[in-house]
Amino acid sequence: MADGWVIILDIGKSFSKASLWDEAGHCIAQRTRANPRMESAGRLTLDFVGIEDWLREALREFATMGPVSAIVPVAHGAAMTLLRKGRLLEAPLDYEWAGVAAQRAAYDRQRDPFVATGSPSLPAGLNLGMQLHWLESTGSAGALTGQIVPWAQYWAWVLSGVACAEVTSLGCHTDLWRPYDHAPSELAGRRGWAERFAPVTSAGAVLGALQPAWVDATGLSRNVEVYCGLHDSNAALLNARSHPELKGQDATILSTGTWFVAMRTPVSKSGPAAIELPEARDCLVNVDMAGTPIPSARFMGGREIELLAGTDAPLQSDAGESAAIKAVESGDMFLPSYIPGVGPYPNAPLRKISPIPARDDALVKAHLYAALLADASLDLIGSCDTVVVDGRFSRAPIFVRALANLRTKTRVMVSPDEQGVARGALQLVSQGRRDPLKTISPLPVDMSAYRARWRDAAEHMN
Repeated sequence: MADGWVIILDIGKSFSKASLWDEAGHCIAQRTRANPRMESAGRLTLDFVGIEDWLREALREFATMGPVSAIVPVAHGAAMTLLRKGRLLEAPLDYEWAGVAAQRAAYDRQRDPFVATGSPSLPAGLNLGMQLHWLESTGSAGALTGQIVPWAQYWAWVLSGVACAEVTSLGCHTDLWRPYDHAPSELAGRRGWAERFAPVTSAGAVLGALQPAWVDATGLSRNVEVYCGLHDSNAALLNARSHPELKGQDATILSTGTWFVAMRTPVSKSGPAAIELPEARDCLVNVDMAGTPIPSARFMGGREIELLAGTDAPLQSDAGESAAIKAVESGDMFLPSYIPGVGPYPNAPLRKISPIPARDDALVKAHLYAALLADASLDLIGSCDTVVVDGRFSRAPIFVRALANLRTKTRVMVSPDEQGVARGALQLVSQGRRDPLKTISPLPVDMSAYRARWRDAAEHMN
């Protein structure tokens, strides 16, 4: 690692995390904050003020622990900010706010085709172009004139004072980027948005030193370097690709958190251009740090598990393997969908859980359900050879072992910890340490009939 310790700032949808890493790549400390949904001017927005206050306290604490030399931000991809003359013009929208839908029909008529952008039409504000269109329709001066800065790079700007954009964020189902052309979309050009993108910068570029106000407020050195940063799932992809076990493999990274995002790196030089993705099933083309198109699929797995098993549900059930085998053999299952409009079965009717099952029963069935959704999503992008599960649910044994059972022709592996996003971001500074991946043994039960029944029902409802 480079001289000094590194802080990774990870601004997710549900949680914000700050972690401190030493020169050997060990995580020294981590601080986490839940991100509430805020209301401002009749709309739901991201809590940028609360996150900044929390970050200031976390950095002040980290400053007392060791010689910090760099900060790298990562963030989810469905948010952006509008800046002018050193200030934020609009509170960034919460992408789950449905208020933008009033402009959906008018917006959809202007979008580039899916084959060009790899960006499907998604609900609410999950397409950043939809957010910009809605803000313009309200007469927002910020939307009409502000410099467009993705969410990860907003935090780089907060800390360094330097505004930039970056391709993994611009290429994340935004409707604003053409991955195969390495250029802004026609929509972005026609609406004047492309010319207002902050300068497109490499994720690993140092933007500058920590701003004096942050030095004074935290006690960090004025020599701390702030990096441009990148999209969180792409950071997990960067981390997984570094494992020697994946060399020469057609490998898919399944990053798990609020969202489960499968990102495939085909071995073929023709790559994703040869892969026909179904637009209507939450498949998309992400863009890696080098600008390479990455066929991807996603669903809101962490959110659905919370709805099914509770927000405080553990990753393991006390009943464990025996309860999973019992559910499979009895055919007891959850069917999609509990989140409308996303995942491999986006049109399945919205389902309710009433009454809520006993905790262990709900947790086991929720993890089996997530494995079935992941299996379907992986099929949609042609995943083969190896799947690496990264993130929070890599430590959920029923989920990963069920997935290994369902993927009979695929090697399913997990990262040894859940810090894949942070470790990937850390690689922008230096390689750090690398623990070997672990191959997962499948649940000891025949899931073929269970899978077939679940898929038949899901396809019928969709």
